Amino acid sequence: MAARAKRVKPEAKSRSGSKPKPPSKSTPGSRSKPPPRAKPKLELTPKPEAKPGSESKPEPRPLFSETVFRAVRAIPRGQVRSYAQVALYAGRPGAARGVGHELTGLPPERQRDVPWWRVIRSDGTLAPMVAHEQAKRLRAEGLEVRQRGEVFRVMVDEDARG
Repeated sequence: MAARAKRVKPEAKSRSGSKPKPPSKSTPGSRSKPPPRAKPKLELTPKPEAKPGSESKPEPRPLFSETVFRAVRAIPRGQVRSYAQVALYAGRPGAARGVGHELTGLPPERQRDVPWWRVIRSDGTLAPMVAHEQAKRLRAEGLEVRQRGEVFRVMVDEDARG
């Protein structure tokens, strides 16, 4: 077997045939990095020492269900809001399905003080599972609810939609 020879890279040569020059120091008109700026000194103030057992914890955020119930209780009688609007008022835009989930799982003892029937779909229709009961309660509050087959639609003017 023949031994293989190592390949050696030839040194890079410039067009003039001589070796490349090392980079020169900055000259007027050349593009070089500006000198680094001096960083301002930051003065650190010591933290006041906390007494043992009195660590300040951030206040816990209310549960999503509580904020939803609060937003639904704020809907005036004779008006409706969509699930998406309630989610927005509860501080969680885009959580319309979460609002529906929270209202579906509303405990029986809270059904009197949380007017769940004032929350409807964005297109004005009522959820099929509770449509009959919801339509009855909305009609009692003076809203017009039309039924076409099994689909109930709340007919509201812009004042009642909020």
